Amino acid sequence: MFLVSISIKTNKESIMSKTIYFFSNNLKLEGKLEEPTGQCLGYVLFAHCFTCGKDIAAASRIASALVANGFAVLRFDFTGLGSSEGSFSETNFSSNVEDLVAAADYLRTHYQAPVLLIGHSLGGAAVLLAAKKITEVKAIATIGAPASAHHVKHHFSADLSKIESDGEAHVTLGPRSFTIKKQFLQDIDRYQETIKSDAGKALLIMHSPIDKVVSIKEAEKIYKAAQHPKSFISLDKADHLLSNKRDSQYAAEVIAAWASRYLAPSLEDKRAE
Repeated sequence: MFLVSISIKTNKESIMSKTIYFFSNNLKLEGKLEEPTGQCLGYVLFAHCFTCGKDIAAASRIASALVANGFAVLRFDFTGLGSSEGSFSETNFSSNVEDLVAAADYLRTHYQAPVLLIGHSLGGAAVLLAAKKITEVKAIATIGAPASAHHVKHHFSADLSKIESDGEAHVTLGPRSFTIKKQFLQDIDRYQETIKSDAGKALLIMHSPIDKVVSIKEAEKIYKAAQHPKSFISLDKADHLLSNKRDSQYAAEVIAAWASRYLAPSLEDKRAE
């Protein structure tokens, strides 16, 4: 079941922005779909970082830059975050993947299925797994992503014993507090191995060598586990959240140029029209 957009606006940069809603596990999730006013070269699905949201600066800037390059981008709040329904404490990595598949279903039904998936941080690990369930995807890009969902445990390592004994704990992640339940730990324990990208789908790995949240060694693991075609781009001097506008702009422009290689010939045909 899907709900169509309730608001549409066009900004000065010729970007059409729609607030859309779709359902995942019977919960209504909110997304923002941004499209170019001219020809659309393809639809992109963006997965935000752990405990973040669709409106985090990096997601917003990357989406805008991709739209400026002719792509339509859907970014949404995972269940229990931002404007989406549900309780974060009841979610886990598996539900994130299910949310992505539901978002792809929405695009397939109302527009076109996504041909490119982009994931930031844990969202990167999620798109690697979701791509196996979205057949139309031709390319995947990860930004500061861990090689496995299990990596996220280090964010609340001091609270692990309390979560195990009490079933849950309130943990501080950045400026906010979240409830992490034992079911979350049990779920990520299922994903301790490096998540391999789907064979036949091009992979771009972007990572900063000075990332203090997710070590660049994680990018190396993803790269080694992946089959060709695969590429790595270093985001020199960027922090994990791509806080500097120039870093997110650069990432988006590189992704757009790289993707055109692997979305051809359909993409090249559209640009030639």
